Amino acid sequence: MITIPYLTALTTYFSYGLLFAFGQFRDFFRKIFDWWHDSNLQGYAPICLGLEDFYIRRLYLRIQDCFGRPISSAPDAFIDVVERYSNDNNKTLKRTTKITRCLNLGSYNYLGFAAADEYCTPRVIDTLNRFSASTCSTRVDGGTTTVHTKLEECVANFVGKPAAIVFGMGYATNSAILPVLIGKGGLIISDSLNHNSIVNGARGSGATIRVFQHNTPSHLEKVLREQIAEGQPRTHRPWKKIIVIVEGIYSMEGELCKLPEIVAICKKYKAYVYLDEAHSIGAVGKTGRGVCELLGVDTADVDIMMGTFTKSFGSCGGYIAGSKEVIQYLKYTCPAHLYATSISPPAAQQIISSIEVLLGEDGSSRGAQKLARIRENSNFFRSELQKMGFEVLGDNDSPVMPIMLYNPAKIPAFSRECLRQNVAVVTVAFPATPLLLARARICISASHTKEDLLKALE
Repeated sequence: MITIPYLTALTTYFSYGLLFAFGQFRDFFRKIFDWWHDSNLQGYAPICLGLEDFYIRRLYLRIQDCFGRPISSAPDAFIDVVERYSNDNNKTLKRTTKITRCLNLGSYNYLGFAAADEYCTPRVIDTLNRFSASTCSTRVDGGTTTVHTKLEECVANFVGKPAAIVFGMGYATNSAILPVLIGKGGLIISDSLNHNSIVNGARGSGATIRVFQHNTPSHLEKVLREQIAEGQPRTHRPWKKIIVIVEGIYSMEGELCKLPEIVAICKKYKAYVYLDEAHSIGAVGKTGRGVCELLGVDTADVDIMMGTFTKSFGSCGGYIAGSKEVIQYLKYTCPAHLYATSISPPAAQQIISSIEVLLGEDGSSRGAQKLARIRENSNFFRSELQKMGFEVLGDNDSPVMPIMLYNPAKIPAFSRECLRQNVAVVTVAFPATPLLLARARICISASHTKEDLLKALE
């Protein structure tokens, strides 16, 4: 867990308090000025009430030039950032025709597959010519092609599970799957820093939700023991099922999950393990098979394995891997499979081709080289940042490196100065993180050279 120095917490609270006070002051005078103007709502209630969008109007808009920057190139080691300007104090931003070539430290392109690739790109183009950009149908109607079938077999073999099912969106994989796996009478025990897609999926399931301290197996065991002893609320009947949900690499912390300890506890108390490998699959492990391979955990001990294709594979969508019975059940019941358009065939081919490169099935050693480079780049960059005095979160081998900023004034200052120096970074603040824990999140890629990283550090 992050320990914030007392003075840092105090000054950060003071900064937000000052922004809040000035925002309320401006809102007060805005109400006075608006009193003289006729309302154009014509009897309708306002869609956005003043207090509901206060944070957006009075805090976010002041620095919105640091977010949502338009890109006009592939997310490779370098990207073209479109320049923007504002004539109304950042309320609206207008694009120019000028671009800035920037070193890319923000994209999830961990293995460098998002740019043109000598093996993947020709096969993707062939698939586009054969199948077109979309199936224009759901999987259960006319949306299952030979590419989709091959992709599911390929994913299942790669992650070490009997079967897999793929979806067109990574976020929807969690939010649509969890309500199918568990419902009322079930118990979800979730890490306190799990991704928003897991949070929304758990809430939508109707199951009872309990949270354990981030990446703390001892607290997980305490929560499990208490909940099993108490049973369901009011009735105290035994839980129908218990699912413990963790992530392989936590996207805002860059920390590896303590999977061996968590699996041992879940076995002890007969709870299912749901592992989200969005940021770890393809990026860690000797052959890119994620945290199970890295930490020596048998995939048979993880009941549900989830992952996305947007990080290491340069594509889109997500997957669930598990037993054949579970995957068949999901194909009958999951709304993301029954009602959503299937993943684009060229995107599916991109995933297949990138996995083939990782496994050396393209006839080269490029996959092994990429995996070695992402590990070397990540560990080098992290150690150098720490030597420079930055407070960096996360573990070795993780390509995600949050640099703590804390103070709200440092968010735009850091982002704008990096852009001025032709380095593109992502800054993250509330509500994506707790109010006090604003940060810059660095994502390292195998496409970065040593010279690129040294330039970034400078």
